[in-house]
Amino acid sequence: MPPPHPPEFRCRAVELARTGDKSVTALAKSLGISQSVLSNWIVRRASKKATSTA
Repeated sequence: MPPPHPPEFRCRAVELARTGDKSVTALAKSLGISQSVLSNWIVRRASKKATSTA
């Protein structure tokens, strides 16, 4: 199993997915990760924001 990506990498990837013009699939490919990994990070970030603002 590969080592986990650092939190900074995850945060930047999610920000690029939210604000960039690439699809999640294209962005994930360019970052060298799978689309499902990036999608999971996006969902986790959204749920953290939802619980922190509640």
